Amino acid sequence: MICDAHRHIGVLPAYPFYGGPPVNPDTTARATVKQLISDLDAEGVGRALVIPNYGVPDPAIAFSFNALALEAARSDDRIRAGLWVSPRPQDEARTKEALALAGEPGVKALKLSFLLGGRPTDPACRPQLDRIFAEAERLGLVVHVHTSPGAASDIDEVGHLVDWYADRVPVHLVHFGGGMSGHIKLAGSRFFDWIEGGKRVYTDLSWAIGFAPAWLAREIDQRGIGHDRVLFASDQPWGDFAGEHMRMAAAFGDGELARFAFHETFAALYD
Repeated sequence: MICDAHRHIGVLPAYPFYGGPPVNPDTTARATVKQLISDLDAEGVGRALVIPNYGVPDPAIAFSFNALALEAARSDDRIRAGLWVSPRPQDEARTKEALALAGEPGVKALKLSFLLGGRPTDPACRPQLDRIFAEAERLGLVVHVHTSPGAASDIDEVGHLVDWYADRVPVHLVHFGGGMSGHIKLAGSRFFDWIEGGKRVYTDLSWAIGFAPAWLAREIDQRGIGHDRVLFASDQPWGDFAGEHMRMAAAFGDGELARFAFHETFAALYD
């Protein structure tokens, strides 16, 4: 049984990214729970954490998909929901509404991304961050945070959330830093330093550059820690299930490390 710790639901409108014409790059996005469940059946996924789709720079769209994530969790016991929340003061009312749903059955995570604005070290975002993590602690939820190189999503910024909150709340660093610099910073020492320091930090290898999964597997083996902190995630529709699965399986083999990544760690966090 495969457990997918990060995939999305909801179809985004076309948008003129980077000054080009309006496009829909998320070609495998799913608009309905029925379509999502069909994908899980076809892929052999036994458990999944489903999070609102996002990417178009309008937070209202991501917030609107919270209803779909909740519907998915209510429709199939394989599915757990992650709810979209925002640290931006402009989104305070919508985040309050989302947090009011965080105690619903099937909700297991809160999703943060600074791609749509805000910054971990912006003092204007700290009150909302404190509220989000306090609610996650109260309800026993995981907080998912997007990572990618540079700007507000760089691990140098997002890492502050681990420092501030991961003593009390599990923090899932999506995409293992999201690129060359993030992979090197995390696998080189920072990920393991946090674990040794008692931080409840987790990650997945979706979007990982070729060298990263094998290097991380070697570091886990040599250091003797971290085998229970890495999860498989397809990041559908932005990732590719078959490709993500093949890359992790090739790097992690078929022993204990793979067993934790594909099943055990998901079960510990979400079941």
